[in-house]
Amino acid sequence: MSILPVCPLARFQLKRRRGGLFTSCCLLVVLASSSAAVQREESSSRAGAVPESGPAGLFSETVEVGSILVPVVVRSTDGSYLTELRRKDFRLLVNDRPVPIESFERRAEAPISVVFLQDLSGSMATAGRLEASRGAIERLLEQARAGDEFAIATFAGGGLNVEVPFTTSVETVLEAMGLWEAYGTTALHDAVAWLPAIGAEGRHPKRAAILLTDGGDNASTLPPGEARAIVRQAQLPIYVLGLDSGDPYELRSHPQPGGRAKMHRYGDVLNLLAHYTGGSYIAVDSKTDMKAALARITEELRHQYVLSFRMQREGLRDDFRLRIEVVGRKVHVSTRQGYRGTPPAAWNLP
Repeated sequence: MSILPVCPLARFQLKRRRGGLFTSCCLLVVLASSSAAVQREESSSRAGAVPESGPAGLFSETVEVGSILVPVVVRSTDGSYLTELRRKDFRLLVNDRPVPIESFERRAEAPISVVFLQDLSGSMATAGRLEASRGAIERLLEQARAGDEFAIATFAGGGLNVEVPFTTSVETVLEAMGLWEAYGTTALHDAVAWLPAIGAEGRHPKRAAILLTDGGDNASTLPPGEARAIVRQAQLPIYVLGLDSGDPYELRSHPQPGGRAKMHRYGDVLNLLAHYTGGSYIAVDSKTDMKAALARITEELRHQYVLSFRMQREGLRDDFRLRIEVVGRKVHVSTRQGYRGTPPAAWNLP
């Protein structure tokens, strides 16, 4: 039986680092048979919606448990963002069947919830990777707006710590980063499997996770496929900044049995993880790459639409495919590829 991470903010403990004592959140795990915990991952307990005809079409502070958030970024064929779309312009399909959109957020100025997942394993100490990570997060924090909130989780030595639960205090995030030291092994797939649960703690419907890593993995208990299946439950896009982790479309020669001589580098694994959530993998090999990557992520977050629909309160839990169409337009849509839960509530209606 596999283990799912589902309760990221369950308790706090003091953890000692060379820089001193700091408060760290100890993550708990439960068995995959706990359907109530998985239900928590697929609902947003504090962010919800009012009809688009309400005040500025804003999301309110309550949402019915069992709502699925679907973040969406839409670009035209020339790559520019489409920012003036309305609810009626979207068509939401679950397993290719249309489902009514219950709520809709489109404001570019709406606050965001961002979790940074930072690789602190020993390999990050080389080639200035850890310093590059700090610099990237600092630049993103410099662009924070009123109401934006941030969380930091780090992984190394086979474990994961939520060092800063969601907060609007930029200073708290910067202080935590000042204590970072690279050490130990890398359990990348185990770490990313926590993102659906950590991201669910965000207050705002506009959300994202940013993973900063060199892409190696030498300690995970979860295989890549199982990690990707868990990540598909995330209600937020995951952006992966791959520090020297390789181009996912580059093939390198390796001797293989049976005459096969090519296989993808780590970038391919990271690219798949990002794709399932509507995010993207960006290879970063220089300061120029990093600057461009940060600009892209910031733009996408501000231009993100968030749609939602309700699941049935009871029913057989299964994996469902998600698809978003923009009516009457030829566009590129980035969104999550599916969810795990009960069928849409609308399927019960006559």
